[in-house]
Amino acid sequence: MPSLYKNYLKRAIKAHGNIEYIESQLPEKTSNTLLTSRNDDRYLAEMAACIFRAGFVWRVVENKWAGFEEVFNRFLPIWVASRSPEQIEEMASDTRIIRNLSKVKAVQENALFVLDVTRTHGSFGNFLADWPEEDVIGLWAYLKKHGCRLGGNSGAYFLRFMGKDSFILSRDVCIALRSEAIIDTDTPTAKRDLIKIQDAFNQMRSESGRSHAQLSKLLAMSRGPKV
Repeated sequence: MPSLYKNYLKRAIKAHGNIEYIESQLPEKTSNTLLTSRNDDRYLAEMAACIFRAGFVWRVVENKWAGFEEVFNRFLPIWVASRSPEQIEEMASDTRIIRNLSKVKAVQENALFVLDVTRTHGSFGNFLADWPEEDVIGLWAYLKKHGCRLGGNSGAYFLRFMGKDSFILSRDVCIALRSEAIIDTDTPTAKRDLIKIQDAFNQMRSESGRSHAQLSKLLAMSRGPKV
């Protein structure tokens, strides 16, 4: 079987000049210690951030984030989950945040999700740390099924930002995967394509010892420098 990792590494070096530059651009590896050290409120906060960033200018969400922390009471899951429908509507009309009732409701749904997971695993961080690293797409599917508005890249970005090793199916990564005939589309959503992608990343991870996040960045860099 040809080495996917070596193929992409050669392309990245050709595009950017040297391995030293590529190494400087790759994200650091994360650890389960980071995941288990985070409190559940930070997981709910990042879920909320991903929900509000979807289809919106990320900078606006960032600029208003202090207001989000205030309106959602620092994202304490039990507090958010226990808000009445009237209180949720009031929160959704607060000018300190981006006013969107359906997204505020989604944050409450995810507070319930976090509490459910915590009852079984002790904390949401424990749940993520225990999930097998070779089954990223399975974790995506779990977040989509049991969480609210955590499908697509929202779930993947949530994991990346919280420190769970995960690849991101950006446009450049998908084009890179297509170049090796791993998939035949630039927008893979079918389960069969996701399985092929997971198998490819697992193969590259075994070959290189690199994390999924590092490999994801490497594939994007193999497409050449941004112009």
